[in-house]
Amino acid sequence: MKPIIKVCGMTQGQNIRDVEALGVDLIGFIFYEKSPRCARQLPDYLPLHAGRVGVFVDAPLAEINAKAKAFGLTHIQLHGHESPQQCQTLKGAGFKVIKAFSIAEPCDLNATESYEGICDYFLFDTKTPAYGGSGKAFDWDILSHYHGATPFLLSGGIGPESIEALQSFSHPALAGYDLNSRFEVTPGVKEVDKVMRFKLNF
Repeated sequence: MKPIIKVCGMTQGQNIRDVEALGVDLIGFIFYEKSPRCARQLPDYLPLHAGRVGVFVDAPLAEINAKAKAFGLTHIQLHGHESPQQCQTLKGAGFKVIKAFSIAEPCDLNATESYEGICDYFLFDTKTPAYGGSGKAFDWDILSHYHGATPFLLSGGIGPESIEALQSFSHPALAGYDLNSRFEVTPGVKEVDKVMRFKLNF
């Protein structure tokens, strides 16, 4: 099966349209105010074929529901300290749920255990004080310690220069890749040609 390609942190309508036209699977909108990629207003185009992912950090359920309605979200990605119960609530509301975990050492994977059987996907990102968006990769060898049944998206510092390394990396639960800062012209605006070249390799 082809890996899922998720392009995150998008803000501008025409850029979203152009990236979606490449056939990517998921397009992410960040609703974390401290992010330079925060989607503060509704773009003039929303994906029609790719899934719409809303990225939240410890947001109240009412805020998540409001953004989900405004943007027509299909997936909710949680990057904070959200509990398994919160994930279950969102899952029960009909969303696909992606729970992000910050990884720096094998013991960081222990946090996934209480979310098994609840989330559709995990997302493994580089540990950083800023909840992602660091542009830095973590040591993927750490994931040899992940034996869970939940498939995961690999995130954190993936760029055009990562293609060869990604082609050499395998894991039975690897579902796809999350692309963000290393594919940008400016924060929130992706370089379409770079995304296209990446996608052609998978």
